[in-house]
Amino acid sequence: MPPTDSSNTLRYYFRFRLSHRLLHGLLMGSFLGLAATGMPLRFPQNAWAVSFTHAVGGFRAILFFHLTFAVLLTLCFFLHLGQILHAAIIKKEAGIFWGPTSLVPQPKDLRDMLQHFRWFLGLGAKPRFDRFTYWEKFDYWAVFWGMAIIGTSGYMMWFSSFFGRFVPGWIFNITLLIHADEALLAVWFIFAIHFFNGHLRPGNFPMDRVIFTGRLSERELEEKHPEEYKRRIAAGSLAEIAADPPPDWLDTLGKIVGSAALAIGFLLLVLTLLAFVAN
Repeated sequence: MPPTDSSNTLRYYFRFRLSHRLLHGLLMGSFLGLAATGMPLRFPQNAWAVSFTHAVGGFRAILFFHLTFAVLLTLCFFLHLGQILHAAIIKKEAGIFWGPTSLVPQPKDLRDMLQHFRWFLGLGAKPRFDRFTYWEKFDYWAVFWGMAIIGTSGYMMWFSSFFGRFVPGWIFNITLLIHADEALLAVWFIFAIHFFNGHLRPGNFPMDRVIFTGRLSERELEEKHPEEYKRRIAAGSLAEIAADPPPDWLDTLGKIVGSAALAIGFLLLVLTLLAFVAN
C-alpha cells in the first residue's frame, strides 16, 4: 500500500538524472542564444534588432555568436542521440522505444488527451498520466524535429560552397525560407507553448524547478504521474529512485536561472510578434 502518513511530503524521488539536467541546461542556453542572435537577423529592419546588433558589435558579431550557439546546439543534439543509443545498446533498456517510460507517442497518449479535454469540460475524470504526459511528448518531438530541420538548413547555408557542388542554387532560397520561418515558429512555440506547459499551467505556476533539481516530492509524483507511482509501488521499485531533498543552493539556482530564461523568452516572444505584425 502507498504510504499515507504525514511524512509523505518529505520524501523525494529523482525524475531526471544529472546528465539529463545538464543536457537540458546546454539545450536551454544554446537555444536562448540562437533566438537572441537569430531574430535580429530575421528582422534586421526593426529598431530593437538594430539597437541590439549595434550593442553586440554589428551584424558580423551577431552572426559569429549565432554560429557558435549553433555548434553548441548541435553538440547537444548528438549527445542526446548518444544517450539514447547507450541506453538501448549498452544498458539494453528496450523500454526507451516503447512502453510506459518511453517518449514515443502511444495509443494511451491519445486516450489521455481526449480524456483530458473531457475533464476540461467537466465531462469526466482527470486522466492518470504515466512517466511522460502527452504534452511532454509533444514538446519533446517538436524540439527534436525542429533541431533536425533548422540545423540541417542552417548548415547548408553555412557551408553553401560545399553543398553547392551537389544541389542547384535555387535550393538555397528554399533553405533560407525554411530556416528563417521554422526558427521563428520554434521561438514562438518554446516561449509560449512550452513555457506554459512546463511552468505556467496550474499546478506548476510560477515555475516547475524539477528540471533544475531533478527531484519530485512523493506527493507531486503521486499527483502528477499517478500511473508511474502506482507501477513502482506494485513492483517495489520506488526506492530505486529515492532522493534526498533538493539542497537550498540548487533550488535557488533553479529559481534564478529559470526566472532569467522566462524573462528573456517572453521578451523575445513579444519583440518577434511585434516585428512580424509590423512586416
